[in-house]
Amino acid sequence: MKIPLLDLKGQYKTIKEEILRVTNEIFESQYFILGPHVENLEKDIAGYCFSKHALGVSSGTDALLISLMVADIGAKDLVLTTPYTFFATAGSIVRTGALPVFVDIDPDTYNISPAEIEKKIGSMTDEELSKLKGIIPVHLYGQCADMDPIIETARKYDLVIIEDAAQAIGAEYKSRRAGSMGDFGCFSFFPSKNLGAFGDGGVVTTDSDDRYEKLYKLRNHGSHPKYYHKMVGGNFRLDALQAAIVSVKLKHLDNWTKARQENARKYRELFKDAGLDTAVKLPVEKENRHIYNQFVISVPERRDELCRFISDAGIGHDVYYPVPLHLQECFSYLNYKEGDCPVAENAAKHTLALPIYPELSDRQQEYIVDKIKAFYLKKVS
Repeated sequence: MKIPLLDLKGQYKTIKEEILRVTNEIFESQYFILGPHVENLEKDIAGYCFSKHALGVSSGTDALLISLMVADIGAKDLVLTTPYTFFATAGSIVRTGALPVFVDIDPDTYNISPAEIEKKIGSMTDEELSKLKGIIPVHLYGQCADMDPIIETARKYDLVIIEDAAQAIGAEYKSRRAGSMGDFGCFSFFPSKNLGAFGDGGVVTTDSDDRYEKLYKLRNHGSHPKYYHKMVGGNFRLDALQAAIVSVKLKHLDNWTKARQENARKYRELFKDAGLDTAVKLPVEKENRHIYNQFVISVPERRDELCRFISDAGIGHDVYYPVPLHLQECFSYLNYKEGDCPVAENAAKHTLALPIYPELSDRQQEYIVDKIKAFYLKKVS
């Protein structure tokens, strides 16, 4: 049996007519950049994320970058973030001239640890504290970070909070939506996300009128009105085609989220029935709305061997992420070493993502768990 990690073709079949209808509207109008489709999506996303404003941008990476620019974070400034995330989180910090300060993660959720944030700040010199300007918590795999203590710390030290919610649209923390708790919320519409476009795209949310106005100007080279520039921005515009497609998908998102949550529940039952619930560590739900952008298990030993085994069985999977950011070669100048973030390093060695998409069938899930059981029994069934 062949089971992909993500079945975008299966999803497309369920919404094909809706997609073709709106894309045909774009082709007929020949209005490709920004415009009414982008404005409608921004309004809908703001409402969905419990935020006052939303601004469509060119990617999730650019959502982070433009938020850092609006926050006036630049050369030699310091920004706290997690080493266990997609590269764009730290890469965007560096692109402004600032420096990422990596903080270890919670062993259960894999999100940045509020206690480690306080510990890191407590170890800083007065000079470092004077340069510390922000925190980027990442809501990893579809579950929000523990935001209340992070917000408390940010207020204590006057730090900007930029939520990296690229994997977590619709996730909640104490009835608050991802992207609505910090100063900025950054989302990605990369095709593999639970709300994905047919190419790159993203959005920034904020409750601040002043920050929204600056985001709006910076999105289009800092131009306002046209051809008049009081600041230098970039080409961060979202195109109408991607906005129209995401708008169609947004109407289905809650149902897709329920299906992902149901698939997570089925996995728990199957792993328990197979006697594997102690052999592997299943995702821990600490918050009240985990949207399962990924279903990530932790394998205590022989993770890579298991990956090869299920790959031979036709099961799609991935490792998010094999090398934590503080150990990436391009950040060697920051002088981190192995052992500096032990929880993140352990996660990198032991975690494994399994298929969780809404179209996943009971039979496919049973096959996946059966093959994992076969691996542990040292025989192929």
